[in-house]
Amino acid sequence: MTRAPQNPAGVRLLTVAADEAGLRLDRWFLLRFPGLPFGRLQRILRTGQVRVDGGRARTGQRLAAGQQVRVPPLPSKASPETPRGGKPRAPAAAPSPADAAWLRGLILYQDARMIALNKPAGLAVQGGSGQTRHLDGLLGALAAADGDRPRLVHRLDRDTSGVLLLARGRQSAAALAQAFRDRTARKTYWAVTAGRPPAVRGRIDTPLGKSEGGGQRMTADAPDARTALTEYRLLDHAGDRFALVALRPHTGRTHQLRAHLASVGAPVLGDGKYGGRAAFGAGELAGHGLHLHARAIRPAAAGPEIRAPLPPHMVKTLNALGLDPGVWLDADPFDGL
Repeated sequence: MTRAPQNPAGVRLLTVAADEAGLRLDRWFLLRFPGLPFGRLQRILRTGQVRVDGGRARTGQRLAAGQQVRVPPLPSKASPETPRGGKPRAPAAAPSPADAAWLRGLILYQDARMIALNKPAGLAVQGGSGQTRHLDGLLGALAAADGDRPRLVHRLDRDTSGVLLLARGRQSAAALAQAFRDRTARKTYWAVTAGRPPAVRGRIDTPLGKSEGGGQRMTADAPDARTALTEYRLLDHAGDRFALVALRPHTGRTHQLRAHLASVGAPVLGDGKYGGRAAFGAGELAGHGLHLHARAIRPAAAGPEIRAPLPPHMVKTLNALGLDPGVWLDADPFDGL
């Protein structure tokens, strides 16, 4: 008689709930285990310790209701992760009163389903290599009365500023994640570029995939390049040297806007990764930071459009270059297009 295989001690099989259907596997883990260190999550996914319906799981795969996820032994919130060869790390500290007040000051909008923050440039959304202070570690300051923290449903790069949505509760998180996946959540970015795009408005449809040269850099000639589409509109320009551009991504590839603008000869100002030396003009704006801003999000077709004011470094640059957003401060550059 063949015995059914037994799970090792501490291993659990968890069923994907109906309101979790469609979530990426890594996002599902972060929603189910908010105290799990980001580095630990990446490690267990990379090393095959997680299985979905018995098969090896991929970090970005989408889950379906009823699937079973094999979860290896994890540290609880009260049990800090122990680094290799070192002492146990201290549990994540609650945000200080000053940090909590600062985070609440970033709120642009809130209702029963969501909170919208104006994320500053330089703040990482989640922890990672060398990241000791990040937004995810501060979200306890926005917890509900029952202790439930708001949930991340999308990300912005560390050096990108602007609107970032948080979901209140698992059901809202699933609905918002679905809206981002279906592209019914409409996002608008603004960028100052070193160079001018080739037309007043247009589309960039260069496929993108991860470069084989190492590092997180996206290129069109990567073996895994996939369709990527960005719509843009020129808002103002200083001859051919600099421009203020509105962008609407229709796909969600890593670094899509940065790679696409660089591909048409107008890299984001301050983006040396994709624009090299050309991304700093003649050098007079070196050190001013990345000029990419998540200007607005409309989470649903019938919902409000939430806008974030431009960050100080972009306002300073616009003034220095004589670029004027004009009527676009109160209008959607893509209406009617």
